[in-house]
Amino acid sequence: MDLLRFITAGSVDDGKSTLIGRLLYDSKSILADQLEALERSSRRREDGQVDLALLTDGLRAEREQGITIDVAYRYFSTPRRKFIIADAPGHIQYTRNMITGASHADLVVILVDARHGVVEQTRRHSIIASLLRIARVVVAVNKMDLVGFDEGAYGRIVDDYREVASRLGLTDVTFIPISALRGDNIVEASTSMPWYDGPSLLRHLEEVQIPDPAAGALPRFQVQYVIRPQTAGLPDYRGYAGRISAGVYRKGDAVTVLPLNAETRIARIEVAGHEVEEAWAPQSVVIHLAEDLDVGRGDAIVPSSNLPRVAQELDVMLCWMDERPLRVGNRYLLQQGSRTVRAVVRSLDHRLDVNTLERLPAGEAVALNEVVRAMLRTAAPLAYDPFAEGAATGSAILIDETGNGTVAAVLLQP
Repeated sequence: MDLLRFITAGSVDDGKSTLIGRLLYDSKSILADQLEALERSSRRREDGQVDLALLTDGLRAEREQGITIDVAYRYFSTPRRKFIIADAPGHIQYTRNMITGASHADLVVILVDARHGVVEQTRRHSIIASLLRIARVVVAVNKMDLVGFDEGAYGRIVDDYREVASRLGLTDVTFIPISALRGDNIVEASTSMPWYDGPSLLRHLEEVQIPDPAAGALPRFQVQYVIRPQTAGLPDYRGYAGRISAGVYRKGDAVTVLPLNAETRIARIEVAGHEVEEAWAPQSVVIHLAEDLDVGRGDAIVPSSNLPRVAQELDVMLCWMDERPLRVGNRYLLQQGSRTVRAVVRSLDHRLDVNTLERLPAGEAVALNEVVRAMLRTAAPLAYDPFAEGAATGSAILIDETGNGTVAAVLLQP
């Protein structure tokens, strides 16, 4: 079976945790002891119903306040597919956690409260989905039971969100009316909404196509560790260990090592200690080169016929994740995969207004959760692809040198 990674996002109290709990509960993916613990934790509820949100809200503060603070991951499977779910917080101050959870998602489920429609956080999370190039979006219009399963209320939200999606370039959008609390259109089709003839949420998740990271992508490999046995009696060699992030690598391929810019060929490829003729994303491999080159951690080994860009001046989109403001002249560490270089903010171009989706002047400083276009300069050359062409080599993070905390998600632009 293949694997689908998806994240739930939306505004506060849209029912994200309840939705995931309902998926796990109705798909019978909860163990008996988990169900017993869930029932014990739910006895305080006045209505006597099982609080399915507790399946993902694991922190004490989350349970006490009834909110989601950190991204919670849950795993389940059906006869058709395996799933990894990330439950993202809805509060604006935890938007940075949503970015973390969405960075490896194949699909995003954006919940919209049927009573409130498209709100600021709906737009903000949609912008993040667009920036992160999450190709598949499901808009789950939740709490349809609280609007009497009104088709008109659902239709107005569909129209409003289509306008947002059009402005952000989100083309693969599926709309599903649901009630996470009651289970309508979660696993089984609802009888309360005969006007809806589409699939249930789980059926859509089982059937949606997942892109193959090895198909049609430019081959990309970044060195994580240099292997050089120095034990007496063993042959001396250099092997370059790492994970293929995209495409296929074959023995004999002509490759270039960047930023060294040295050409050579692949002499041998090992997977799990065995030599193979070819390997593909997302396999972890050891690559042996025909030439003895000065290759280190963070260097890229790429096909000589399809080289990425190599530059020190980087045009980027930044999702700012720190309470301290971003200013021109600030210095950080930029980490792209296993490569880390020092970087300085050269300029701030514009920021995105999450309500109007307009470009506004960036001003002198960028605040928490703002999205801004900026120019960075790195102390050493960086090999990269624009994020739209390759997420693995087109994304990075900024790290505060003093506290070693992540302060921004970086999307490299053409």
